Amino acid sequence: MRRFAQIHIMRSMDICLGILRRLIAKGDINSVPLAERAINEYWDETPAKARKSGLRLIQQDVLGQRKAVLGSQRNFADAVTDYIDRKLAME
Repeated sequence: MRRFAQIHIMRSMDICLGILRRLIAKGDINSVPLAERAINEYWDETPAKARKSGLRLIQQDVLGQRKAVLGSQRNFADAVTDYIDRKLAME
């Protein structure tokens, strides 16, 4: 059962990362609610003990993406990072 939970967590993280990467590549600031929804869905599907560490890994990935882009894409990545910071601070 534990192995199944780990696979589920990784799948959930992969889905979230995939969505965030595509949204960052677009750089449409109007899509921030979609990024927030992806983060919230990851959060809701992840056991409490793994949420913060997983979200920090997601944030590291976003920061890596941010370093590789400019303009609206960078602004979008900043908005996602800010949302993750707020999410981590609230919980």
